[in-house]
Amino acid sequence: MKINQHARLSIAPMMDWTDRHCRYLHRLMTRHTLLYTEMVTAPAIVHGDRDRLLGFHAQEQPVALQLGGSEPAQLAEAARIAENYGYAEINLNCGCPSDRVQSGSFGAVLMENPALVADCVTAMIKAVSVPVTVKCRIGVDDQDPQQVLPEFLAQVSAAGVDRFSVHARKAWLQGLSPKENRDIPPLDYDLVMEMKGLFPHLHLSLNGGIGSLDEAEAFLVRGLDGVMIGRAAYHTPSAILLEADGRIYDDPLGRSAEDVVHRMLPYIADHLAQGGRLGQVTRHMLGLFQGRPGARGWRRHLSENAHADGAGPEVVLAALEHVTQLAA
Repeated sequence: MKINQHARLSIAPMMDWTDRHCRYLHRLMTRHTLLYTEMVTAPAIVHGDRDRLLGFHAQEQPVALQLGGSEPAQLAEAARIAENYGYAEINLNCGCPSDRVQSGSFGAVLMENPALVADCVTAMIKAVSVPVTVKCRIGVDDQDPQQVLPEFLAQVSAAGVDRFSVHARKAWLQGLSPKENRDIPPLDYDLVMEMKGLFPHLHLSLNGGIGSLDEAEAFLVRGLDGVMIGRAAYHTPSAILLEADGRIYDDPLGRSAEDVVHRMLPYIADHLAQGGRLGQVTRHMLGLFQGRPGARGWRRHLSENAHADGAGPEVVLAALEHVTQLAA
């Protein structure tokens, strides 16, 4: 399966959430969905601890790295390094609205400078053989998305990018927090659909506010090439990821949330053996049984016990009993 086929459904890059432990868990729930790292800045990769920033488990594949930056040569070097680590795709962040990102002149502020984005992706494409993609907004601040988004897509695609994930909201760089920017600006799904009509040769994925596979499938039926789901996939992973392979890729996984818990235990044991702590992994597992009897007991037991010194797989198994006893 080619990566554009995997991208029919993807899990959004989310800071502090989609780390390597989260992605390993998600991969146990779906073989085909494209996974993304948290955003990592190009300067950090070029100058920092690359193994810590870029290391991942081979079973996470296909996994894409999201880069933050605005300096073409530095982005190209970071992309080259990431390709050597084995990432299947390099994605440039043109959508994050945080103050820290703005101060570095990257993220959503790049929507104001499509020519610079074109220079960045040109350098990245020359540096690597894997796909280079872009995640963007429909505009920022007082920009008119009807004018800005098609111009942005035209300039950046002319530089060689043929796959975009579009968060269907503006980003307000002044006056709204990053959290507010995920909810307050209105969604404009129809504009993204219009872009598919204007740019039929591009692979366009829709991001923003999508909370179920039913919604995702509806956009695919309408002609979009992909859907990117964020918070819903994190907080209710079983409802989305355990069904994704069958419904989106016609290749059912046939695995339950209980199966996933048991398959996580060897990974957890290995993480602990390397000096890690249980809570670093289990914090991503809290939503596994969302909506099922015993879910509250599962979450409570993990939250109260996973951070204790010496906590191990036995804590996870004890938490699971809150679910299995009610299911018996």
